Amino acid sequence: MKKIVILFFPLSLILFACGPSRDQSVTTIREMEKQLFSSDAASYNKAKADSLMSMYVKFVKENPADSLAPEFLFRAAGLAMNSGDGTRALNLYDQFLKDYPTHQQAAMSLFFKAFVYENLLHNLDYAREAYLQFIEKYPNDEFNDDARLALQNLGKTPDQMIREFEEKQRADSARIADSLAKTKKRGAK
Repeated sequence: MKKIVILFFPLSLILFACGPSRDQSVTTIREMEKQLFSSDAASYNKAKADSLMSMYVKFVKENPADSLAPEFLFRAAGLAMNSGDGTRALNLYDQFLKDYPTHQQAAMSLFFKAFVYENLLHNLDYAREAYLQFIEKYPNDEFNDDARLALQNLGKTPDQMIREFEEKQRADSARIADSLAKTKKRGAK
């Protein structure tokens, strides 16, 4: 009986120490989210965003199997991306894809990885590869069309895209006018 008590006591201390720590972390994170994302927040606060990002990463490191870990990791990557830290965002999206490959946010993580390569790191070759990987791996995802469009416009300036759109519009208008003219000629015969 003494052996059971001796073994149980340290184990209960470990379990007790982990429980409140996890709950306290979640409470702290939720409070930080409220402060950063509330409608009362006058503007984006980089220091608070960085602090929240660190809290997310710390939680994931300490609780990788927790049901909140994938969501917090995804949010950390999003904060890094939105703050312009492409390298950190990329590392966090890669970690997400490695640690939680079947999670519902895996598709978005891969899409955002391609986005980060394209728009923050300006590495069009890696962006192309990531968009193609996304299209192949998630053919029915709602962002599949967006990935295809991104591939078509990869490396183009906004002016180039506008010119191409206008040329396509002119070509479509000419094709419609030709079709209508042919239809009228057939009707006149």
